[in-house]
Amino acid sequence: MGPLEGVRVVEFAGLGPGPFCGMLLADLGADVVRIDRRGARAGLVGSLGATSLLDRGKRSIALDLKDPADLDVVRALVRRSDVLTEGFRPGVMERLGLGPEELMGEHPALVYGRMTGWGQTGPLAHSAGHDIGYIALTGALGASGRPDERPAPPLNLLGDFGGGGVFLALGVLAALISARATGRGQVVDAAIVDGTAVLTTMIHGMLDAGAWTDRRGRNLLDTGAPFYDVYRCADGEFLAVGALEEQFYAALVAGLGLAGDDTLPDRADPRRWPELRERFAAVFATRTRAEWWSVFQGTDACVAPVWSLLEAMDDGHNRARGVFVEVDGVRQPAVAPRFSRTPGSVGRVPAPGQHSEEIRTELGL
Repeated sequence: MGPLEGVRVVEFAGLGPGPFCGMLLADLGADVVRIDRRGARAGLVGSLGATSLLDRGKRSIALDLKDPADLDVVRALVRRSDVLTEGFRPGVMERLGLGPEELMGEHPALVYGRMTGWGQTGPLAHSAGHDIGYIALTGALGASGRPDERPAPPLNLLGDFGGGGVFLALGVLAALISARATGRGQVVDAAIVDGTAVLTTMIHGMLDAGAWTDRRGRNLLDTGAPFYDVYRCADGEFLAVGALEEQFYAALVAGLGLAGDDTLPDRADPRRWPELRERFAAVFATRTRAEWWSVFQGTDACVAPVWSLLEAMDDGHNRARGVFVEVDGVRQPAVAPRFSRTPGSVGRVPAPGQHSEEIRTELGL
């Protein structure tokens, strides 16, 4: 049960952003049927050997896309579905006879979602790539990290999932609304470079206004400002500080015991930011992370502990809100966003081909 109940999706198995899009749709109630390669090993993400939680809530049918009979099964699946998503290089689906022209000719209302790194067109369209390269090309990687140090990739969250999977899901749902209103589907060309570039829109606005310099680690939101940075505590753990506004900065200074200190450098003068950072660093180094959290928790100082992935699951706020759930003994993020009337739910991870007979029966095969 969820807001997408009744929406049927065919997803071609892949890695990263495409399956993440399918997970988002399945979390919200869509019936997502994943086409796995016949003989695929259960519970693995490519060669990474990791359990794929991105497959949660889906059903799986195992097919051989080189077998004409199995291609007929794909076409039958698509005819009864609202959405198709695939993440192959441009031209692969066409060579299989499963391109948008062929499938939408049989099913005009089909939403055909295509997930790539570089896009369906452009000089790099047929080149291999990964998240780190996509975000590098958009400038997002170059803007991330400390000054005069190597850029720091934010895992593969920014490109694969933020600029890729989320934008594919957004495009698919927008096209689905249009298809239900007009009876006409369309192709959704979701490229990680496109989506990542859109994520930098606010920074581009600040750059144009002269409020941002095109050098990493020297701006308000890239750890250039000492009141928007990460500090080491006495136990070697870290705290995140984001006291941008005046009133939040005042709460930060008060919590550090520096209120009324006339020697504290002016935060409005970037030339004195290095000195101000040194003052803050010296104070934060006098207590442990837990001790500082007891000072700042519940205040408006915009200070938070930097948890590890495992620590985050045991955080008091996250536990109270149910940010993480446990399914089949596996702790994992819960569904987001939340709905008041038709909440989504976290489903189980299927083995490749687990629902093959069930799906064939539904298709009358």
